[in-house]
Amino acid sequence: MATRIPRTRTSARQDRLGTRRQPVQARSRATTAAILEAAARVFAARGYAGGTTNHIAEHAGVSIGSLYEYFPSKDAILVALLEAHLDDAARVLGELVRESATTEPSIATATRRFVAAMVELHARDPGLHRVLFEEAPLPTRVRKALAALEEASARAVEELVRRAPDATVTDPRLAARLVVQVVESLTHRLVLYAPREADLARVRDEIVRLVTRYLTAAPA
Repeated sequence: MATRIPRTRTSARQDRLGTRRQPVQARSRATTAAILEAAARVFAARGYAGGTTNHIAEHAGVSIGSLYEYFPSKDAILVALLEAHLDDAARVLGELVRESATTEPSIATATRRFVAAMVELHARDPGLHRVLFEEAPLPTRVRKALAALEEASARAVEELVRRAPDATVTDPRLAARLVVQVVESLTHRLVLYAPREADLARVRDEIVRLVTRYLTAAPA
């Protein structure tokens, strides 16, 4: 998930970004994994403009020709990394939903779980995350996946709000959408651009405090 969505490119370019050879054999899957792992390191260190397919092939230990067998362009590699990140985010969200399905956590507990998951997703590789969500061109299917993940997050938060005994908001649906946008925006800025890693705990705690007070405030 991310707050910044790069501007739309032409549909022809978007289609080209996602067109790549799908690995079937174990050796092909290993090669693809090596390319993506190398690309993550290269983009995190050099950024979108500085990272080239030659750099990626060198770090992956494959020829440039082998790289192009699996990915038609640098942008296609970025899109593959982004889709993997979205899959990871969906998995984390699913775990949150399952964890809360059998309980009625307080707003503070539910909010802490959600914010902690968001901080973790952003903090795993801040350099790569910045490239993926601030520089990578997005084909239509990725934009749709982002929108679907955001909607799923809003539904999950709405369910938590409705189940929490101490929630005071009168419109859980609207409140959930506001919370998702606020948490995503603050997490993106403060985690990816925090001056020190030690600040992450404080960032998490302050976001939790902000959201908890909003959801449990006395009605106006």
